[in-house]
Amino acid sequence: GLQSTLYVLTDSSLSRRLRLYGSGAEEKFTMLQLGMLPVSALPGRPLLRQLLPPSNLKVPGRSGHTRRADRIKMQAGEGEGETKKLWGGRFTGATDPLMEKFNESLPFDKRMWAEDIRGSRAYAKALAAAGVLTQEEASQIDKGLVAVGEEWRAGEFNIKPGDEDIHTANERRLSEIIGAVGGKLHTGRSRNDQVATDTRLWLYNKLQEIQKSLHELISVAVERAEADVDVLMPGFTHLQPAMTVRWSHWLLAHAASWQRDDYRLNDLQSRVNTLPLGSGALAGNPFGVDRQLLARDLNNWDVCPNSMDAVSDRDYVAETIFFATLHLTHLSRMAEDLIIYSSSAFKFVQCSDAYATGSSLMPQKKNPDALELIRGKAGRLQGNLAGMLAVMKSTPTTYNKDLQESWELMFDTVDTLHDCIRISTGVISTIKIFPDKMLAGLSPDMLATDLAEYLVRKGVPFRETHHISGAAVKMAEDKGCTLFDLTVEDLASINPLFTDDVTQVWDYRMSAEKRDTEGGTSKRSVMQQARKLRVYLKEHHHFLEKIKLQRADVPEGEEETDEHYVVG
Repeated sequence: GLQSTLYVLTDSSLSRRLRLYGSGAEEKFTMLQLGMLPVSALPGRPLLRQLLPPSNLKVPGRSGHTRRADRIKMQAGEGEGETKKLWGGRFTGATDPLMEKFNESLPFDKRMWAEDIRGSRAYAKALAAAGVLTQEEASQIDKGLVAVGEEWRAGEFNIKPGDEDIHTANERRLSEIIGAVGGKLHTGRSRNDQVATDTRLWLYNKLQEIQKSLHELISVAVERAEADVDVLMPGFTHLQPAMTVRWSHWLLAHAASWQRDDYRLNDLQSRVNTLPLGSGALAGNPFGVDRQLLARDLNNWDVCPNSMDAVSDRDYVAETIFFATLHLTHLSRMAEDLIIYSSSAFKFVQCSDAYATGSSLMPQKKNPDALELIRGKAGRLQGNLAGMLAVMKSTPTTYNKDLQESWELMFDTVDTLHDCIRISTGVISTIKIFPDKMLAGLSPDMLATDLAEYLVRKGVPFRETHHISGAAVKMAEDKGCTLFDLTVEDLASINPLFTDDVTQVWDYRMSAEKRDTEGGTSKRSVMQQARKLRVYLKEHHHFLEKIKLQRADVPEGEEETDEHYVVG
């Protein structure tokens, strides 16, 4: 028969529940929650006797039903030694244990324990400055929060039933350590502005770590480019051999995309490092908390300008996932190139043993698994981005529990991104290249453009030389030879401006050296690109490591300007 978990309160409520499922004589209803009250005390008992066989109506003493009910009461905050929920005052009934698990975020948001404590310490200081806490109370709270943090750091924090999120867990433990004064910490604060603050603090710190790793990746590419600058290889369009380029030029092409990612990351951090704390649930703080003081204490660059937006804004999470997705798209393209170049058809490169695996069946195989995983994880992050936008798109103003779904997407994205950057750094720094194989990949037809440019230098319009060069390619195909094998007489029969010096065109290195404009593939140009990236990294590393923008006090009545921001 149909089984359902039912909460039985009154005859009428039970009737309403049962009407949803029908009341056929064959149907049996398993009342899993009956232990919450003695069956004899239920007003619905006569109705129950009509629906269930006598064997199912037990008045338990300390049965399994009752023991389970005790657990539910404990989770609801009704038993001895329970964790009281931050929102529990409004509710008198128990929460379904499945709902407890469904609702909790502690399994993943406990990663932000340090940021939660950091934000709470700053908030206690702000409450004291506003006169809500005495200095003694603020000191007690601060010391208690430090003690809680030490437990987390040592791996000794004891999570208890009812600790549904990191905020509840930390506040519960704080009150256990310092007593009732711990309950004053949440004055004027909501988990809405608290979780937004924790997330921004955590994410900003992680983005700084990621940026350091990104700079290291670019630096490794620059070092390899400088070391291997004389290695020539075919450049491809449509995956077809196109023109002569340098291996270093290829490396720096990817480094250029990573530099653009770094620009985006710089821009993103200013929007992440903005303070929502002091916004309350949605309408602001009623106790005169100084949000600028909070911002200074937490090293935020600014405060969120609107409290309703502050508690519901998750743009910075979506932007982070977009940045990560685009960067991994760039890493995936690099990985795809190297996977192709490492194949037996090319043999240009070989991944080191540290970033490759073998086959369980074929002993000769060496698979570029690190690169394939980067390529695959780029697809997963694209899914995270779509998921994040889907979470955001229908949430009415202001906070809604849907937004809890953003944290797992964010954590997964940040972890995946950071891993892929560091793996890419390892791959690039250790990959073995085979210059002879790369040189062998060059073919005479790749110099057809150079042949056209030879006539351009003699005054022939390029559109004409393009057709003339094409005729030379056709002649070589008809003769069954390469362009190199065509004689001066053969070429002169196509156009009389071909003379003996045309043989200088058949030089791959000269072809590369002629591309000497800024950004080109000549040796001078490639080394210039490498130097520019070195300068960029040096300047930005100094900024990121040594400089923090701090907000100076603005005298009362004076309009805030850029001059009130100082470098400290």
